[in-house]
Amino acid sequence: MTPCQLSAVPAAPRPVRRRLRSLAAALLLGAGLGPMLVSCETVPISGRSQLILMSPGDEARLGLQAYQDILKKERVSTDPEKTALVARVGARIAAATGRTDFQWEFRLIDNDRMVNAFCLPGGKVAVYTGILPITRDEAGLAAVIGHEIAHATARHGAERMSQGLLVQAGLAAGAIAAGTSGRDAGTTQAMLAALGAGATLGVILPFSRLQETEADRLGLTYMARAGYDPRAARDLWVRMGEASAKLGRSTPEWMSTHPANASRIRDIEAMLPEALAIYKPR
Repeated sequence: MTPCQLSAVPAAPRPVRRRLRSLAAALLLGAGLGPMLVSCETVPISGRSQLILMSPGDEARLGLQAYQDILKKERVSTDPEKTALVARVGARIAAATGRTDFQWEFRLIDNDRMVNAFCLPGGKVAVYTGILPITRDEAGLAAVIGHEIAHATARHGAERMSQGLLVQAGLAAGAIAAGTSGRDAGTTQAMLAALGAGATLGVILPFSRLQETEADRLGLTYMARAGYDPRAARDLWVRMGEASAKLGRSTPEWMSTHPANASRIRDIEAMLPEALAIYKPR
């Protein structure tokens, strides 16, 4: 498990994402991508339509399995104050989603090198101790947990898996077409490499950035409903950007799964009026 870039708080650590993708691929391909698995969903709050090739039940089972795998390998914090903080903030954000069908669970993982947090399908949330110096306070932590929970309520994981399978199917079709076109092997390989790069840069990465921005919007709403000042999310990402700059880590936005910090802060500022309209301090 590698530390995440400070310019992004991914939905789950990379090994977990790989495991979810492989399990989902086996599930969907074994079912032949049957019509019963295809559903047109609507993301809460944003209202965006999405195509998902996995049932909520299967998605939750995959999330639980991945979560259990993580807890077997990681050390859960025994710090009573910090553990209570994560549980308290998590419970308030979870209640703000209205998702009583999720089996919510919140854990603090003792790993100061990992600047990360995630929420897996079904409501399994983990926060790494390494992110707490950047969240600083309860509202900052609410911004992180709100964003991660938003990925789960919006079914972003299942949507990414579905998109990945469709892209793979398209590339496979391209490979077949290229193989029967009579071109030499070198030309065919170059064509397939170009198709793969085009799919990554033109479809997969922009779509991932869209999901991140959408999760920020939903997270702001959940924060506001839970009684946390949504302006804390902007402050959090300012600190994230400062920490990233100190480490000298920078990836061009068009090559990243996440928006650049400057873009993210600008988008959050534009979203704040919507969240502030429903914010009531507790």
